[in-house]
Amino acid sequence: MSLPPVTVKKILYATDLSENARPALAYAVSLANAYGAQIVILHVIDETPEFVDNHVINYIGAEDWEAIKRRNVSEARDILIGKKRSGDIAREVLDRFCQNLRPGTADHETAMDETVIKSGNPVTQILQTAEEKTCDLIVMGTHGRGALMDTMLGSTTSRVIRRAPVPVVAVPITR
Repeated sequence: MSLPPVTVKKILYATDLSENARPALAYAVSLANAYGAQIVILHVIDETPEFVDNHVINYIGAEDWEAIKRRNVSEARDILIGKKRSGDIAREVLDRFCQNLRPGTADHETAMDETVIKSGNPVTQILQTAEEKTCDLIVMGTHGRGALMDTMLGSTTSRVIRRAPVPVVAVPITR
């Protein structure tokens, strides 16, 4: 019995810009180097659906939920755009997030094909981007936003794994 050849030409690295996403980038870079593949970096600014708002409000109250959402939006904006509103600056910040992970090495810089920033449902946007960019593999961390969202909705990674038409490498938090 012979195994079919595995070819990986393009890898989608999905990041929420948390500390937990950093080990996943190391895997994406390593796999890109091993296969000679390009990396598409994706960050999705999550827009929580209204039904989730209503459900969460029943548990923690409207005021607390709004404070959490404001803090998350503010943190994402600060991380992505450095308190400025230019799309070019957002891409530069995201590129620096990736480059600063392995200072002194240039191997990951040549593997980066493009940076994509989208807003919406992270699972939907990850799957759509993988299809649009014809990615052969998705690499992402297993935790990001926090226990409350993971408990209420199920983790983004597990939902991507269940729905993805290509293999998904789920990199756990290293302690």
